[in-house]
Amino acid sequence: MASGHSLRPMHDIRLIREDKASFDAALARRGLEPQAERLLALDEARREVSTRMQEAQARRNEASKAIGGAMGKGDKATADALKAEVASIKEELPALEDKERKLGEELGDFLAALPNLPLPEVPDGEDEDSNVEVMRWGTPRAFDFEPKEHADLGPALGLDFETGAAISGARFTFLKGRMARLHRALAQFMLDRQTGENGYMECNPPLLVKDDAVYGTGQLPKFADDLFRTTDGRWLIPTAEVSLTNAVREQILDESALPLRMTALTPCFRSEAGAAGKDTRGFIRQHQFEKVELVAVCTPDQAEAEHEKMLASAESILQALDLPYRKMLLCAGDMGAGARKTFDLEVWLPGQGAYREISSVSQCGDWQARRMNARYRPVDSKKTEFVHTLNGSGLAVGRTLVAVLENYQQADGTVTVPEALAPYMGGVTKLEPL
Repeated sequence: MASGHSLRPMHDIRLIREDKASFDAALARRGLEPQAERLLALDEARREVSTRMQEAQARRNEASKAIGGAMGKGDKATADALKAEVASIKEELPALEDKERKLGEELGDFLAALPNLPLPEVPDGEDEDSNVEVMRWGTPRAFDFEPKEHADLGPALGLDFETGAAISGARFTFLKGRMARLHRALAQFMLDRQTGENGYMECNPPLLVKDDAVYGTGQLPKFADDLFRTTDGRWLIPTAEVSLTNAVREQILDESALPLRMTALTPCFRSEAGAAGKDTRGFIRQHQFEKVELVAVCTPDQAEAEHEKMLASAESILQALDLPYRKMLLCAGDMGAGARKTFDLEVWLPGQGAYREISSVSQCGDWQARRMNARYRPVDSKKTEFVHTLNGSGLAVGRTLVAVLENYQQADGTVTVPEALAPYMGGVTKLEPL
């Protein structure tokens, strides 16, 4: 799969040549062994073959021209020798071209499997235990009864796990009545807020995408097992990040068009292959779920401000719903492969007595842009540069539903509808047992 993209390295080989120690040090923060020496050896071999090929082509052209001169002088022996040399070079070239292509593919595949390099301000650490809490918002509600988890509270209100499992198997849920309406209300509220107040352009992208698209955002080749594939070779999107980010693939944008901000409400599909035993109860980790995704495409200089804006846009939903949360800066070992820096928003779930992730907001530098060949032309420059990309959840609808159920539950088993959702609920102010 990846070999078709070998001319699009995910890391700038020139920077690795210039400072291999820094490259290996950044990979070490990801828990990886040094890779620069092997990369540079492959690169050197490829460049050597390329030079030999160029020299052979130049000599072939030179000898071809000289044949006419020798013939004009009646020097048949020289002409024949030159013809033999040209024929020999023509035989040699395909082997050199093949070798260059194979070395390029090997280098490209090697680079494609390496994660992004963490920014200096990202804390060191191997897993979530080393993530740093940045701030908390809101005060968890004091209950005068024992709050239930949504998996215990929800079924009576229309969160039907049994019917979902009967139809589709584990990690599928059937929503009924006011529960389905609340889910829809949350999604529409989020989309309206992100487009109307936070400045993201609403999009309705494809849910089925080609190899190139999932390769572009980094799910392929490494995370194919986390995806669902159709019989005709397309992939069901695990997040609208894939469709939205790839909207600029193979393009050269004007700097004046940036930053480009997009949002979409879509179903998302994940096989959860690596999540065996995690969140098997309830609505937290599903094979099919809905999410409002945020994507930004910008210049390198705009990336930090776009990250802050996207984070604030996700936080604005939690604040409007009055859901207590905390903001975490992820350590190098806990970030996704494509991220340079990630903040997670974790919402308070009183039924679990814990903060749980509800949004992940990342900046990816030019890591995805290189895979997609997405560039921009700076003002007053003929040379193009790679854009920077960012993505985040604004928010995951199912997890927000879980947070509403647990935070707004009442002693009698009903759930009060948050005030912000009133315009979307058609007069319904609470969820009651069906």
